[in-house]
Amino acid sequence: MADPFPEYETNDATALAALVRAGQVTASELVEAAATRIERRNPALNAVISLRLAAARREAATRSGDAPFAGVPFLIKDLTPEAGEPLTLGSVFFRNYRADVTAEVVLRFRRTGLISLGRTNTPEFGLLPTTEPTLHGPTRNPWALDHSAGGSSGGAAAAVAAGIVPMAHASDGGGSIRIPASACGLFGMKPTRGRVPLAPPSPSDFVSTSFCVSRSVRDSAALLDAVGVPVPGARYAPSPPRSPFRQHAAADPPPLRVAFTVHDFTGERVHPDCVAAVSNTVVLLEALGHQVEEARPRLDGDAMADAFLAWWKAMPQAGFLQILDEVEKRTGGKAMRRILGDFRTMKALARIDRRRAGMDPFEPFTWALVERANELTPGELLLATTALQEASYTLGEFLGGYDVLLTPTLGEPPKPLGEIDQSKDFDELETQLGRYVPFTPIANFSGFPAMSVPLAWNDAGLPIGSHFIGRDGDEATLFQLAGQLERAQPWADRRPPVPAWPQR
Repeated sequence: MADPFPEYETNDATALAALVRAGQVTASELVEAAATRIERRNPALNAVISLRLAAARREAATRSGDAPFAGVPFLIKDLTPEAGEPLTLGSVFFRNYRADVTAEVVLRFRRTGLISLGRTNTPEFGLLPTTEPTLHGPTRNPWALDHSAGGSSGGAAAAVAAGIVPMAHASDGGGSIRIPASACGLFGMKPTRGRVPLAPPSPSDFVSTSFCVSRSVRDSAALLDAVGVPVPGARYAPSPPRSPFRQHAAADPPPLRVAFTVHDFTGERVHPDCVAAVSNTVVLLEALGHQVEEARPRLDGDAMADAFLAWWKAMPQAGFLQILDEVEKRTGGKAMRRILGDFRTMKALARIDRRRAGMDPFEPFTWALVERANELTPGELLLATTALQEASYTLGEFLGGYDVLLTPTLGEPPKPLGEIDQSKDFDELETQLGRYVPFTPIANFSGFPAMSVPLAWNDAGLPIGSHFIGRDGDEATLFQLAGQLERAQPWADRRPPVPAWPQR
């Protein structure tokens, strides 16, 4: 079968929607182009884990061309509920669970005209920076199939990088938009905390946000214009931008004050490939007229990492209990509500489910976090939260003297599949993760916006992202800078070696 729409991959989401509005292509034709690419390319990537093609085709047949992304194919990450669709959270335990509520962000995606074709792979509960869940198997990086696509939005990033969709839903609680964006050569913006509403509420509201990965800067900017409005009663509600983000993405910024570092927050120098990527970005920034100097905030990196891990330990147990609570509400049970807070319940349910599933219902890293969380006292968690807030104040004070802070997105190039091994001693794995992901979490617990920009590839052909952290609420400056970098050093035509389109 020939390519149903050869121009599909040469256009970003904004351009595809313009073609729909102009009558040059229909939403149905775009859905078929994406569906055929899923059929051809997903078996090698394992990026898309469930499909809703019948529903997508019905939606495409009636799609109006008025919305900003009318008719554009899209994918939803398997951590976010969509009523009637699977919600496995990457976990064997939730392998048969279907959501009965739709997240506000998904409703907003629909109102932009985006058409969801299915759901993308994620590590269990989104906890790891690689997408290799036991339930669905590993997602492979389109640039090198024996390497990880990153995590936790690895399925989303692999699908976009492979040309299946021009952008896809992603979420970020410690770097999970920016890590796979870096690993797959995409643009990834983590908005300011609260810019995109997390409703229904989540235990991770403090650190997490929901948005997208995209090939173009303007797609992310226009999408944030559409979905980035707080809901009444939201815990966090940043000030609206001074003008639409899509306008900022199209305009060069004034000369900026840029600090950069190639040392993590413990003072360790990162991998040479990541140093080279930042060094090249510094040269580009200076050529564009920005004032760049080497500097980093004075943070206790070890204490900050310990505090973040303490807070992170509570996430899988809290997420597990929240889902069980939803199940109890749906079934009308009473006993579940009485015992939800008992850690032994999780163990008991796991023993029962292991016999049904034929495999452990939770992965080793999840168990390790939950067991350690069970040992945390409320006082210890409060102290950890206070330490993270102190670090946030330090970063905010530092950015009072600069417009942005530039670091590598990752401390090392994308990992080979299997290298992040959950069978390792927990402390050894924790050290490995700290070396790999030293820069992204601070933007989560501070709430500041941050982005990964695809400006470098190493000698092995793997993407190496440049990471920019902006001031609180100032995505506008980041979009201006990203748009300028994209125009100065375009990346859209740089594509991974996905299989050639078969003619038959």
